[in-house]
Amino acid sequence: MEKKPHIKESIKKKPDIKEISKLALSLTESIVNKKVEGITSMNAEDEGWKVNVEVLERIAVPDTQDLLSTYELKLTCDGEITGYKRTTMRKRGDRVTEALE
Repeated sequence: MEKKPHIKESIKKKPDIKEISKLALSLTESIVNKKVEGITSMNAEDEGWKVNVEVLERIAVPDTQDLLSTYELKLTCDGEITGYKRTTMRKRGDRVTEALE
């Protein structure tokens, strides 16, 4: 006799913030083919997630001259990417002047 799955087992669990952050880092690295430095911001929105990931664009000597970019990723609640764009580029040694909310 075939065992039927419980309702809870058949419902796919949506990824949590930790899983979305890992996914965003992995997706960014594979899309832009560069080393990711980390996530600079992450927000849940009505239709998914907006994640900003900092990427090392170019290594320089001294390292304060490295070029870093921030990419904004849009993900659905299930973790599917719906779009991305580069929003900023700066030298590592430059002062960051983002507005803090």
